[in-house]
Amino acid sequence: MIPTDALDAIDDLARTAMARDHIPGLAYGVLADGALVHEGGFGTIDVTDPSSTPDARSRFRIASMTKSFTAAAVLLARDEGLIKLDDPISRHVPELSELRGPTADSPVITVRHLLTMSAGLATDDPWADRHLDMAPADLTALLRSGAFFATAPGVGHTYSNLGYAVLGRAVGNVVGSAVQDVISRRLLGPLGMHDTTWHERPPSARPTGRGYRWQDGEWRLERALGDGSIAPMGGLWSTIEDLGRWVDFLSDAFPPRDDLDDAPLSRASRREMQQVNRALPMTQTIVGPPPGRSRLGTTGYGMGLRITLDPAFGTMVDHSGGLPGFGSNMRWVTERRLGVIALANVTYANMRTFTRDAFDVLLDHGTPALLVLPVSVPLAEAAAALVGLLNDWDDGRAEQLFADNVLLDDDAAHQRASATALLATHGPLRVERIDAASAAEATITATGPRGRLSIAVLLSPLNPPRIQKYTCTSAVEASRVLDDDDE
Repeated sequence: MIPTDALDAIDDLARTAMARDHIPGLAYGVLADGALVHEGGFGTIDVTDPSSTPDARSRFRIASMTKSFTAAAVLLARDEGLIKLDDPISRHVPELSELRGPTADSPVITVRHLLTMSAGLATDDPWADRHLDMAPADLTALLRSGAFFATAPGVGHTYSNLGYAVLGRAVGNVVGSAVQDVISRRLLGPLGMHDTTWHERPPSARPTGRGYRWQDGEWRLERALGDGSIAPMGGLWSTIEDLGRWVDFLSDAFPPRDDLDDAPLSRASRREMQQVNRALPMTQTIVGPPPGRSRLGTTGYGMGLRITLDPAFGTMVDHSGGLPGFGSNMRWVTERRLGVIALANVTYANMRTFTRDAFDVLLDHGTPALLVLPVSVPLAEAAAALVGLLNDWDDGRAEQLFADNVLLDDDAAHQRASATALLATHGPLRVERIDAASAAEATITATGPRGRLSIAVLLSPLNPPRIQKYTCTSAVEASRVLDDDDE
């Protein structure tokens, strides 16, 4: 349960963002455990009608957040054997048969390069944002004319909208229908995202926001481009409510498990989208009022999604969207089923900062606990056997329990002596809990009459697995280290 005061603070953040970025209308939502637990909206989706306050069912253009849908369509085609990620892109888009990288030693450009923003194509937001409605014949002519590269393929991250337009064409060619139709039919429909479309006109009575830019002290209407060949990079319209379903669909890929997997895209492929494929510069987040406190996180690009390894939250996934008239961001933490989505109707509204700040509010007010990974049977058995061995050391049982490296790394006599010392310090130990990091790695908390012991244990890759390493740290030792540091 998210505290009410945290949600109130997020409402305040929204008001601040409205003023800071001159936003006519802003809708946002907070997700927890797969449900939209809080929604809000301020301002108006149409400046000629101040009463048209946005909410979770108001439609906005989500711009580059569309890329995750296009990436999912590529993986659908891959999973069905129609395309391979390491195929040369020219195999599926013949117009690119003459395309070469900028240097003589450039590799062949692949589907994977384009998916992961690794193709080296020059970054193109200002240009692409004005060409969403490009006709198919015009895209064909453009591709046949070649492309300009910022760097050679495969050596760095360059964000390319044109690359995602090419991916859309590749899917269309191998499936036999436009990628927009594939996404609508294979993803949006089955997920119940009925208000998410490629056209401005809503499929129902849902209100649709008009996009504006702030210029000369006033909001000026931006013309919304229609659907076209470049739209796979950023053409979708959607709502907070629908995007909540999408975020939950992607989040629910974690953790890997044995449950029935009959979703429109497999859990394995959804997880694949949310892995770092191309590193980005480290980010620095300033939390709290000035001067604030700094938090560093490593970042990278997955497939249509950006991933940050955040020291406070774990793996955080997000993607922004920006077009003339709109700005958006969706953000979630894979380990916590926690997300924030924000949509605004002014050009390039900085919703990425809003969702990030919303997560920091949740952190300051106490976030939901991490998802608890199940403890594998081998880990549970190893934990019980190891604690039993520490209580009553026996060389024969040690040989059975450990992989062969353990007694080579530290002989049985030394390990027996260490176990005897632990027993003298803590008394007989019992397993209190096991916190798994994976099926092969865990931290065991063991307690005795005179204190608590933390045991890090790692199983071997053999079958059956054995313990290849264990490290014991007592509360007494930890407190002594702190005391020494204080001096």
